[in-house]
Amino acid sequence: MSVFGGAAWTRVCDRSDAPGSPWENDKQWYLHLFDSSQPDLNWEHPEVRKEFRDILRFWLDLGVDGFRVDVAHGMAKDPALPDWQFHYDMVSGAAELSKAIPPPPQWNRPEVHDIYREWHDVLAEYGADRALVAEAWVDDLNDLATYVRSDEMHQAFNFDFLTAPWGVESYRETIRDSLAAMDFVGAPTTWVLSNHDVVRAVSRFGLSKTGKGPNGIRKDDEQPDVELGFNRAIAAHVLQTGLPGSSYIYQGEELGLPEHMELPEALREDPAFFRTNGKEAGRDGCRIPMPWCHNEPGYGFSPTGEVWLPQPETFHTLAADYQRANPDSTLNLFRRLFALRKELQMARAALYDAEENADHLHYISRLSSRADVHIICTFDLPVQLPKNIKVIVQSREFAEADGTLVVPPNAALWYMCEESD
Repeated sequence: MSVFGGAAWTRVCDRSDAPGSPWENDKQWYLHLFDSSQPDLNWEHPEVRKEFRDILRFWLDLGVDGFRVDVAHGMAKDPALPDWQFHYDMVSGAAELSKAIPPPPQWNRPEVHDIYREWHDVLAEYGADRALVAEAWVDDLNDLATYVRSDEMHQAFNFDFLTAPWGVESYRETIRDSLAAMDFVGAPTTWVLSNHDVVRAVSRFGLSKTGKGPNGIRKDDEQPDVELGFNRAIAAHVLQTGLPGSSYIYQGEELGLPEHMELPEALREDPAFFRTNGKEAGRDGCRIPMPWCHNEPGYGFSPTGEVWLPQPETFHTLAADYQRANPDSTLNLFRRLFALRKELQMARAALYDAEENADHLHYISRLSSRADVHIICTFDLPVQLPKNIKVIVQSREFAEADGTLVVPPNAALWYMCEESD
């Protein structure tokens, strides 16, 4: 089955652009694990492997820094091409897998690693500062770690963090296991909360069931709690940015963009919407063109104001120029976050869980060249902070009680302890 719904095989003669004679095409089929416009190549064929090495060199010669590899777990297939009629969900992986279901013959096969060893060697020809990043949907962090062994990829998106439900135990376990799996192979951990395949974080976190969320939201579906979702998402970003490794953001997260949930069905473009006959809303709601200028047609996205998907009216106050002028905006919070992350070298610090059994997260980021940075993230309950601390950055304003700062539920901050007299 195609990930986007329907059969993963198309008969060549059923395409209007099919090459060759109709008689030949009537007997030929091709595999597409996604849309029929995306045929899967045969990676056992040496010419395919050579062509891609040449493609890498073409772009590297032009000076690119590296490549993000889409569906990095999906190139190699079982040569027997056995039947496998189960649904595989984007980002979160096998939605229906159980011990009674055979392993997928098209995903996460060991042969993919031979391809990335070849690619690693190509990038090495251009020095040590070129990178391969894997978008791999796997069901185990230890499997993900195999993609970033020393002679393969350099980083892999950590979708376990993206799909973790909002909750202290879920986050604590995911952070601990992610760091352990990547440390085992000597690779940096990555942290990611959204991408182009999932409902935007500020909307997803406002649903009654958090985690990966549904495959799109329509106006008649459950609507997110806007304030709750925003507070949780920004808190998660403050937490994520303080963790060691690499922190990724999806375009628009720095503006706090929500999912577009009132997109007319007639304007949808995602193949998943059409191939499931509208059962899935699809990913168009998280792919709305960016708002750059609040008072220009199309919010300044193009010279003519033309956009391929309509933008919601809420984009007016979320536009980049509007937020740039407001020191308390989401955009300026993200700018402070990443400037501080760089200044304090948070990416390279050691991380310690200071309160392993608490109902909130309390990590200590430790680097020998500076004082400890404390990272707090709350969930259902508030937390009163100790006295004599210096708050570095916080997800939103907090109240004081008895002269000390109280972190409300669904919030996060970094602080340092002030030296006593």
